[in-house]
Amino acid sequence: MKRFKSIRHAQRFQSAFSGITPHFRPRRHLLSPAEYRIVMVDRFAIWNEITGVTTTAA
Repeated sequence: MKRFKSIRHAQRFQSAFSGITPHFRPRRHLLSPAEYRIVMVDRFAIWNEITGVTTTAA
């Protein structure tokens, strides 16, 4: 945690991030590559819906 200015800031980040990170870390060793891709596409779609992110073709 070298880049945080204080311990409190690092703890705030970790407490918020701890609820989000499992969403993007499926138990990959239990999935085939095709299943993993499907799971991740679904999870990113959910994430984009929740955060209001829209993707635009460039």
